[in-house]
Amino acid sequence: MKLKSHYQSLFDSSRQQLINGNYEIDEKIDHPFDDRRGISLLARPDHHCKTKIAAFLDELRPLDPSQYYYPQSDLHITIMSIISCYSGFQLGQISPEEYKQIILHSLRGIPPIMIQIEGVTLSPAGILLQGYPDGEALQHLRDRLRQNFKDSFLQQSLDKRYTIQTAHSTIMRYRHPLKNLDKFLQVINHNRHTDFGTFTISELELVFNDWYQRQENVQILHRLPLLAAH
Repeated sequence: MKLKSHYQSLFDSSRQQLINGNYEIDEKIDHPFDDRRGISLLARPDHHCKTKIAAFLDELRPLDPSQYYYPQSDLHITIMSIISCYSGFQLGQISPEEYKQIILHSLRGIPPIMIQIEGVTLSPAGILLQGYPDGEALQHLRDRLRQNFKDSFLQQSLDKRYTIQTAHSTIMRYRHPLKNLDKFLQVINHNRHTDFGTFTISELELVFNDWYQRQENVQILHRLPLLAAH
């Protein structure tokens, strides 16, 4: 998959949707009774990257404080959404240890993965960081996870919503109609190729989470190291 062209295509189409007033406003983001929960495998950017991302959001926030900006604690890259969030799912319905074992089996021989975060793009629902993995390890890991979960009898919904192929990170969502659209797009354009840093994924988190990966609703089930051999 050619990530640069994918991110550019996403930017072009989403920018036009914004201009046309056709974007997705998330009406559930502040709903106190949102009980959608799921299971995800995540990676976290390092402190250096988080600091740069926060500085960018600090530049954007004054233009429209009413939107939803991810705090540093919630920044993540989804390696795989194992059970996509749905209403009524509870942790007691599964055995986290069984999920851990499948993931550990999938991780055998997968080395630490370096991710470069360069630039921002748009989606119909918000702003994404453009992540670029070095090499094929991330793709190999995802392929293994898909196959190993498919071969199991465990509850999972891999790729049901969409097939995850990028290393993007959502950092802002629209929760109200945008104000100052022209200025908003200027700041996005100015940061299309901003270098937010490079970090190495040496550990993954298996989490029970809400739709937005908010820290107060995330329960870390297991921390799983990436090593050259297990």
